[in-house]
Formats: sequence, structure tokens, C-alpha cells
Amino acid sequence: MHQTMQNSIEIAPGKRARVAYSFDDIAVVPSRRTRDPKDVSTEWQIDAYKFEIPMMAAPMDSVMSPETAIEIGRLGGLGVLNLEGLWTRYEDPRIPLGEIASMPEKHATRRMQEIYSAPIRPELIKERIKQIRDAGITVAASLSPQRTAELHKAVIDAGIDIFVIRGTTVSAEHVGSGEALNLKKFIYELDIPVIVGGVANGTAALHLMRAGAAGVLVGFGGGASHTTRQVLGVQVPMASAVSEVAAARREYLDESGGRYVHVIADGSVGRSGDIAKAIACGADAVMMGSPLAKAKEAPGLGWHWGSEAHHQELPRGERVSVGTVGTLEEILIGPSHSSDGSMNMIGALRRAMATCGYSNLKEFQRVEVLITRG
Repeated sequence: MHQTMQNSIEIAPGKRARVAYSFDDIAVVPSRRTRDPKDVSTEWQIDAYKFEIPMMAAPMDSVMSPETAIEIGRLGGLGVLNLEGLWTRYEDPRIPLGEIASMPEKHATRRMQEIYSAPIRPELIKERIKQIRDAGITVAASLSPQRTAELHKAVIDAGIDIFVIRGTTVSAEHVGSGEALNLKKFIYELDIPVIVGGVANGTAALHLMRAGAAGVLVGFGGGASHTTRQVLGVQVPMASAVSEVAAARREYLDESGGRYVHVIADGSVGRSGDIAKAIACGADAVMMGSPLAKAKEAPGLGWHWGSEAHHQELPRGERVSVGTVGTLEEILIGPSHSSDGSMNMIGALRRAMATCGYSNLKEFQRVEVLITRG
């Protein structure tokens, strides 16, 4: 799991840096066998919940509303509602959503901070979750690590199936002066699958696996709307990160006597080819934001932003214009009328798997990968 010194470069006396690769730096390699795309399965199962496509929609207000979560579920994926977003702060979020989509750039960050300073209302948490549950699909919702201890009871009482704890960086051991979330105890007492992230390396992922996570989010998400690299100097080259966490998963599988933890690539999945590369690196599924923000049904109205964009003390994201390319159905399962990888993303994954001769996702994790960066 750990990188050898051969994979690092001395950048100055006494300081070495590891070589790491992004999805743009790699490519999957076809084998001697090919298949018909119709014979390929993209099914993904986590715990007792089975999905036709290996995709979670990111808990971002520009992507997920109760209505889009229901539609994603109908299409075979898993929509994750952000329980710290506008849907749990406002009775009718369409008003603030319309304002965010139309405000001038120079005032956007400050105004978004004001809009998101409205209090979270537990009764709205219950109402939004009920709306999704009543549609008969799997209900998933997210909180940040900071809010989980405070709000999780309202969430569980509302009746969710899968709980997501998503932050820019999550650890099993948060060191600070406030009351820390004891992740192991929390997951043990919860009795539903918990997906936690983001992590950037195998060591951090192992901690979360040992704490009982059913799935680990790799990366920081929100790639298209993040300025984390500029603000904090932090970035995750995703091909290396996913591969390293998948290796940690193998280590934990032996250590735990066969407990399988799902690896979910969260970030830098902007085109259909990135889904294939993420799975080739060992991911079981991907979490997507910006590709779905381009849907006609998306609440962001052609704009995309994450929770980092309105952080009250240190914003490290921005509102990004992504435009509109088609419906959620066209973006995920086609048909496509674009050649840039923004539509029929699961159809493209099927074709990539078929071209390389693989019939299911588990097999495709073993596909040969090349480094294309010079």
C-alpha cells in the first residue's frame, strides 16, 4: 500500500515528493476479447441496496433536490440530499436558488454566505426525507462531520437508508477543542450503512474502514467548483488516490476476515471516460456533481457550487457556470447528441467495459491501465 522511495523525487535536500497521477494521466487498455455492450452489467450493490448504475449524485444544492434524487433513483442510481443545504433551511428554496443563479459575480460569495446563514430546520429535514421515501426509492442523505453529532437523530428518525458523512477531508480522529465525533461508536450505534469521506490516501482510508464505514469517498468532490488547491494548497490526483485506497481495501479485507468496504471516487469525474478510469483504478462507484448540474432538471439552473463556496470563515469554492446539455436521463443513460463525454455516461461505461472484454464492474477493476503522461 505504501509508496516506495522509487516513486518519489527529491525536490530539495531532505524533501521528497511522491509521483502521483490524475485520471487525465491514464487510459484503459483493450484486451484481445471484446463483448456486446448489451451483455455488460453495471450493477452495484452496497449492503442490502442494489443499483443498476454505479453512481451516487453528489449532495450539492446545484445538483440535488428531493425531485432530482427521486429521478436519479428511478434511473438506477443513488441521489444524496444535502441536509445542510437550502432544502432544509427554506420552505421554498426556489427563491434563493433563483437569486444564486442570477447574482453578479463580484457579490456572489458574500451573498451566498448570507443565504446559507439561515438556520437548519429539523422539521424540513423530516419533510424532505419523507418526500423521497414516499417515491419508493432508496433514501440517502448527507451531513458534514461538524453537523453529524448535532443533527443525526433528526435524520435517523426521519427514516433514511444510507447515511453519508461528507467533508473536504474526513479522518477517524479529529483533533480539536470541540466535541469530536467518535466515528466508530457513531457507526456502531447507527445500524444503517454509513459512507464517509473524503480521504486522499490508504492510511486515512484504513482508519475509516476500521471504524466501520460501509463505503469510503476518495477525493474532495466538487472538482469543477473547488478552489481548495489555491486556498489551502491541497489537491488529490485521483488515479493514484483511488488505486491506493483500493489497495488499502484489500489489506483490510484480509485483516477483517472478509469485510468488503466500497471505494467511491468523489471528484474529477467530469466525463464518461473518467467513470471507466475510476473503476479501472479499483473504485466500485463514482460520486458525480458537475455532469448532473448540466441537467435541465438541476436546481442550480445551469450553475454549480458546493458547500465550500459559502463557508462562513474561509470559502474555498466558487459558483461555476456549467450550462445545460440535456435531461438527467439523457446525461446518464442516453441517448446522447454530444461527442464530448457529457451524455449517455453509463452507456459509454458499458461500451468501455465491452471493448475491453469485461462483463461486470468487479472484473473491470482488473483491466490493464497505461500512463499516458510523458
